[in-house]
Amino acid sequence: MTSHTPPSRYYLLTLGCPKNQVDSDGITALLDQQGYQLTDNPQQADVLIVNTCGFLAASQEESITVLQDLSENKRRRQILIAAGCMAERNSQAILDQVSGVDGVLGTKRWMDIVGLVERLRAGRGERRFGQIRLLGEPDAELLSAARSAAQPVSAYLKISDGCNASCAFCSIPSFKGKLSSRPFEAVVAEAQALTAAGARELIIVAQDTTEYGRDVDAPNSLPRLLHAIATRTNGLKWLRLMYAYPGHVSDELIETMASSPHILPYLDIPLQHGHPQTLKRMRRPSNIDKVLETIATLRTAMPDIALRSTFIVGYPGETEAEFQGLLDFITAIQFDKVGAFSFSPEAGTPSATLPDPVPDEIKQERWERLMAHQQGISRARNQTQVGRTLEVLVEGHGDGVTLARSYRDAPEVDGYVLIPGELPLNSFVSVRISGAMEYDLIAELATASPAARGQLIHLTLA
Repeated sequence: MTSHTPPSRYYLLTLGCPKNQVDSDGITALLDQQGYQLTDNPQQADVLIVNTCGFLAASQEESITVLQDLSENKRRRQILIAAGCMAERNSQAILDQVSGVDGVLGTKRWMDIVGLVERLRAGRGERRFGQIRLLGEPDAELLSAARSAAQPVSAYLKISDGCNASCAFCSIPSFKGKLSSRPFEAVVAEAQALTAAGARELIIVAQDTTEYGRDVDAPNSLPRLLHAIATRTNGLKWLRLMYAYPGHVSDELIETMASSPHILPYLDIPLQHGHPQTLKRMRRPSNIDKVLETIATLRTAMPDIALRSTFIVGYPGETEAEFQGLLDFITAIQFDKVGAFSFSPEAGTPSATLPDPVPDEIKQERWERLMAHQQGISRARNQTQVGRTLEVLVEGHGDGVTLARSYRDAPEVDGYVLIPGELPLNSFVSVRISGAMEYDLIAELATASPAARGQLIHLTLA
């Protein structure tokens, strides 16, 4: 009778933003290549990995809580690894607060995951493995190969890491470092590998996508990169751009977006505030007229463009007049999508020591007012879509309804197009928009049957 050792299993939980998800995709691919099997049950895993977030104090608290929960329920011989941003930014807090962590792997060395796992399983691990960076950057071909395996229909493509901006509230440069753009051809090669593996939508991410190339004396390289991906990547359907810094949205970028059928008329521009004085304290671009001019140029070039932004309320010194200025700014621009956050002081950042902090109850009240204010705008923007025929990507089902996204919706942060019935997952279909809510649209297939239209009426009334 022949016996065999079952494959080792690993559990991977990703916290934080899409940029972390890119690294998790690489970790998954590398472990899979070595014969490990992914499980969604931590109790069935031999290796537990948490890709932590370290951006905000609340994010770090969540990372610690998740690690503690896994640590307390660890089985004998299970291994727990803390990877990602908090592991890079504040590994000592992890080691001090979570006794069951066996290894810490910083953001620059996620590609060492297999070596770390094998060393830990052999009893030769180091709790700080990966904190001392090796000479040189990881091989670009390794990154592309690692992420090309078993990609979903939508995939994130990270074009750089780090950031050169000096925003007073942001801790990212302290642990991500200065801007480091990935080689041009390596990014294009990864885009090709991702689509060859089945991805139809690529979502460009970085701390600041529009800063791409500035560290290698090639400013405004993003338009050339987007053009290369759009024209040299077989099978690409949608190319979506996120995290554009307002001062770096150039005429060349707008022209490239407007002229390519693959680049979606969608742009995420995190503006953070709409009052010049608040923006100056934030060390952000404070020329509101320039922002309005950029938005006007975008809409002239792409009349159907969907615009998304994020804002911080309750920043130190924010007066009621400044907050009202933010609301007026949001009204003037009429964003399709908006996210908002209450200010959180981050240790080591200039904003942490600013005078005139805003009380928590006022922060909360302003956040609620902003979101209520934007709801009316979002509903009105959505209502302009009623009667249009849009192509959507099917992502899921629930309660007899298909969940899909149009070009106006980025994964995880925006809304859905709701369609009666269950359409094939990962398919692109044409639908007619027939209803609008604050965040979601309601639609029917462009050739819907009378029965489907009846379902649609019920869905709308519900």
